[in-house]
Amino acid sequence: MKKYTYSADVKQQLDIILKRSESDHQDVRATVLDIIDRVKSEGDSALKDYEAKFDHCQLDSLKVTPEEIDRAFAETDPALIETIKRSAENIRAFHEHQKETTWTIHPKAGITLGQHITPIDRVGVYVPGGKAAYPSTVLMDTIPAVVAGVGTIAMVTPPDASGNINQNILCAAKIAGVTEIYKVGGAQAIAALAYGTETIAPVNKIVGPGNIFVATAKKEVFGKVAIDMIAGPSEVCVIADATANPVYIAADLLSQAEHDEMAMPVLVTTDDALADQVIAEIDRQIDTDLRRKAIAKASVTDHGFVFVCETLDDAFELTNQIAPEHLELAIDNAEKYLDCVRNAGAIFLGMYSPEPLGDYFAGPNHTLPTSGTAKFSSPLGVYDFIKRSSIIQYDRDNLKAAADDITAFAYSEGLDAHAKSIERRFSNDA
Repeated sequence: MKKYTYSADVKQQLDIILKRSESDHQDVRATVLDIIDRVKSEGDSALKDYEAKFDHCQLDSLKVTPEEIDRAFAETDPALIETIKRSAENIRAFHEHQKETTWTIHPKAGITLGQHITPIDRVGVYVPGGKAAYPSTVLMDTIPAVVAGVGTIAMVTPPDASGNINQNILCAAKIAGVTEIYKVGGAQAIAALAYGTETIAPVNKIVGPGNIFVATAKKEVFGKVAIDMIAGPSEVCVIADATANPVYIAADLLSQAEHDEMAMPVLVTTDDALADQVIAEIDRQIDTDLRRKAIAKASVTDHGFVFVCETLDDAFELTNQIAPEHLELAIDNAEKYLDCVRNAGAIFLGMYSPEPLGDYFAGPNHTLPTSGTAKFSSPLGVYDFIKRSSIIQYDRDNLKAAADDITAFAYSEGLDAHAKSIERRFSNDA
């Protein structure tokens, strides 16, 4: 990991240090646009061809059958199924608190204003299937939609070379409430969800993480459909003081490093000795029996950072500039510092609230803003699967009282028909 002492120069150069500069992926975009165009024109045939090309499988049918789901439950460890169910219960209970309801106000007699809340009709959930299969992501991306009242949830995920979907993903999908599952991944899956094919009906919104081709495809179809966010590599930032345990911190940093070679583990500390202890502990832990050791090592080497700050105020200033996906406060009386955090996707308070608790079990959503976008965006939630319609009702007397103001505004903007829409209602008045 690269170690820095926090300074004005580090503050000014932070995006460069973190390698967060904008990348030009015109070659990727060109490929994605070709895929989208072909799916739009050829439908299922294009999807099957791309699955043969990219996932090396020959598909007769794109849709997962009930029998395949039943077989997944029969072949999956019953203890894991119960774990998935308990996690789903926690996620559902948390997201129930995010529900919104229709409301109205009455500023005066004869006037009703308000907001009408309705769920999105049809949502698509993309589930990756490359380096690892994540049933936890199925739960996190689906359950808020179910709680919101979405009518249909269509999941797409790439099959293996035999044309099968990971059984843990199928079990999680059933438990979460997915209504349709399709064997297709990559940019072609995003195109199918956006524009539809003979088998896959188009959706109104697409959520879920994916590789650069998936992310680029989501960018390209935005406007035709809504999307949740463009997810970058995973990030964890730990703010630690001298009371923190370096063994725990190293373990937490590695828990994100193993996601992806591009994942970014960051330590921000006020204790230089602790910084060195964590670096040494990471080197020790990374050489244990981690199955994704090579990935974790690449992440730590290329994208791992330690910043030593003089004060906690400096530590929070730096961290708010980073705006990490996950933020752990490994400091004494961590909850007292919550108001110091302005920019973070999820905040973990104290040494016994590690990031994997949020990934799998606690209940808050683990689909979070990355790459500094926590400065302006939020975790996935029920609010992402609803629409808000304004309610406006005036009686005749109240409209007449407002008529002069409305028509003055309309005429000032050169919109005569707007003004006359009001005037014609009262043209016969004395």
